[in-house]
Amino acid sequence: MIIVLVLALAGAAAGGVGTAQAEGGGSSYERQLLFYNHSYGVFDRETADAIEHSDYLRDFASFEVRTTTGSGGQTWTGRYLRGRETYLELFGVGDLAGPDGTLGAAGLGLSTERDGDLATVAERMKSEGVTPIEFLQTRDFGDGVPVPWFDALLTATEYDAFGAWAMEYRPEYFADPRSNTEPESYPGDVGRERYLSDDYRNHLMRDVTAVRIAVTEGDLADTMPLLRAGGFTVRNVTGGGVVAEGGGTAIRFDVVPREQAGMRRVEMSLNRPVKDRHVEQLGHSTLTVGPGTRAVWTFAENGTP
Repeated sequence: MIIVLVLALAGAAAGGVGTAQAEGGGSSYERQLLFYNHSYGVFDRETADAIEHSDYLRDFASFEVRTTTGSGGQTWTGRYLRGRETYLELFGVGDLAGPDGTLGAAGLGLSTERDGDLATVAERMKSEGVTPIEFLQTRDFGDGVPVPWFDALLTATEYDAFGAWAMEYRPEYFADPRSNTEPESYPGDVGRERYLSDDYRNHLMRDVTAVRIAVTEGDLADTMPLLRAGGFTVRNVTGGGVVAEGGGTAIRFDVVPREQAGMRRVEMSLNRPVKDRHVEQLGHSTLTVGPGTRAVWTFAENGTP
């Protein structure tokens, strides 16, 4: 799922933004509240079409091509690879409206596992010098009646090519039988595993363990307060950029000019080990599966070989 900032947050006023400087590793908060939920990228049409029509991906992962209607009548068509707790959302140029649908655009959703933790994240964001922007995303299942989907917090309404948000699923969404979600595992369970189906068990892909995204310096600066407020351990990396770790998924950001921005690499765990190495070329991207219990998907810069 995505949040189209220009349309959904028109007129919202952002607070101050943080800086892109990491704080030397280690979180300043006692408990991690946000976890990698999903990330998305916008790719050239050849790559997006190859992903959409791939027979291999339908065997490799719980795969779906779906058009969704969100708040304000926004619609988007995504290609989804879902795991146990995490997933990927892949678009082609023009699949999203406005700047969100341009080549190299990307986004990151970080979610809570317990009801009420988003309010604590909001307080932490304020201590990081940011006034959080609150947003309710809804979903229309086709009857024209919006169902509350999740609450979200953002640090900015404008960005170069990358946006990140914190999110917490709503009880109304879990209660709707059309959501096909699972019963709660504990009181206040609004977690990722409950949200996603168990169909991943029928495929190789289990979860996203690492992502690498090239972003502008300004977009990284806007993202840093959210990472810190979520309780991630954030450290600088050689050559510029940062790595945020915690909760089973490592998120790396490389600082680049806007024309070089975009999703670059995704690493995934597998449900079972595979003996041989399999390489699948999907447009200007390469998915390498095995040997062992790991898969790596790399994406060319700006859709070039």
